[in-house]
Amino acid sequence: MKISRTFAALLLALTLLAAAPAAALAQTAQPSGIPAHPRELKYTPLNYAPPKRDKYRHVLSNGVVVYAVEDHDLPLVNISTLVRTGSYLDPAGKEGLAALVGSQMRAGGTQKMTAEQFDEAADFLAAQISSGVSSTQGNANLNLLAKDVDKGLALYFDMLRTPAFQEDRLKLAKSQILQAMERRNDNTSGIEAREWNRLLYGAEHFSTKETTKASVESITRQDLVDFHQKYFQPGGFIIAASGDFKTDELLAKLEAAFKGWPANKAAVPDVPKPTQVPVAGIYTVNKPDVNQGRVSIGHTGSMRGNPDSYALEIMNDILGGGGFTSRIMSRVRSDEGLAYSAGSSYGMGVYYPGTFRASFQSKSASTSQAIQIVLDEIGRIRTSKVSDEELQTAKNSAIETFPRIFSTAALVAGTFAQDEYTKRPADYWDTYRQRVAAVTADDVQRVAQKYLDPSKLVILVVGNIDDITKGNPDHPEYSLTKIAATGQIRRIPLPDPLTMTYPPAP
Repeated sequence: MKISRTFAALLLALTLLAAAPAAALAQTAQPSGIPAHPRELKYTPLNYAPPKRDKYRHVLSNGVVVYAVEDHDLPLVNISTLVRTGSYLDPAGKEGLAALVGSQMRAGGTQKMTAEQFDEAADFLAAQISSGVSSTQGNANLNLLAKDVDKGLALYFDMLRTPAFQEDRLKLAKSQILQAMERRNDNTSGIEAREWNRLLYGAEHFSTKETTKASVESITRQDLVDFHQKYFQPGGFIIAASGDFKTDELLAKLEAAFKGWPANKAAVPDVPKPTQVPVAGIYTVNKPDVNQGRVSIGHTGSMRGNPDSYALEIMNDILGGGGFTSRIMSRVRSDEGLAYSAGSSYGMGVYYPGTFRASFQSKSASTSQAIQIVLDEIGRIRTSKVSDEELQTAKNSAIETFPRIFSTAALVAGTFAQDEYTKRPADYWDTYRQRVAAVTADDVQRVAQKYLDPSKLVILVVGNIDDITKGNPDHPEYSLTKIAATGQIRRIPLPDPLTMTYPPAP
């Protein structure tokens, strides 16, 4: 069979092409100006100025502060009201009252509309209306189409001002709470959170006061009415509004909505501080039906106004707060494969000190090994300086992601309203990046030595303690007994889920 010269030349070209090195082909195909590796990418300097709080701050005639940020991209309006209240105001013996007020304001109808009618009216507008009360703050939220803002505000303020706390809805909510109580000891994450707070803040602090069957059953509809009348009033409101509106028109609508509703200027009691000093040591909660251990390691943190807060933020980012670039995550997960997720946080409290906490979940056999790795990393960041690469990565992460804090109108309004609520200095965000950029490796080591204290560490382990204590036979050098400074391991028994009465420790 005779092959033409053209066809033969084509075959030769294809053969040479197939034999060519892949790198050479890639280089040949590389478009001009595109780096060969992501590390060679160059970025222009970030030029971003944060919004100014005063530009969006307005004060109604009754003294209510409103942060209004216009956003005309979508025909939506968002309104959130921050309320100076919280579960810390629950009367003794009626734990759970504030939370019920928060949920039943929305669920329990109003003096003008039954719960069913209110639900139907909100659904007809496709409006999302919600309310709630957390430990130190109340919230009420409205989201709807801009064209329906007048009708939505009428519903929203009806809920805020005159909730009915409908008896059948309240009865249902209390029943659901009691059912949830029965499962308190089922989930190790819930046990860990509960016992961690008790170890750090004590059993008498409001943050660790759990609802009980008796406390929930003692709460009456009148209790909800009295709590609402005392704390849900304009004198304790701060409003964040964003969306498709004209600011002057929205302020006029809010003025009209508040008409005839007097503002009580009486001061709300301060959030109480914990009095317990945490006792260092290893504490265990036995859950024999699980095959992994949940671990929290830490001690008391600091307050938000601390001038060292910027260095602490960078220190924690390097230690365990920075995800896959952090030391704890790299060692526990990437290097040793002992946990899916591991990290740390350094809490800067608003009303009382937060907590430093490193945490992870690992197989029972490897729990002790993972604990020792975390302890080693806490020690290492105290005794040696972090590398330039670690320092720059942590600082760049904080600085380069800074614009996300104000990336939407809702975030701008919400951030400034929250700052007003917690009395954060007005210029805080103006200087944040400069203060982060000024942090040095010496600063990181200094705050690590000052604010991380191995002698004060509380170690909480929740899981199958017998299996965790046995450890890994391939690594007998790791054990809870060896980690315990005195060899003593304190056991925390599981309480009765309905009474929260703890039996004697085993």
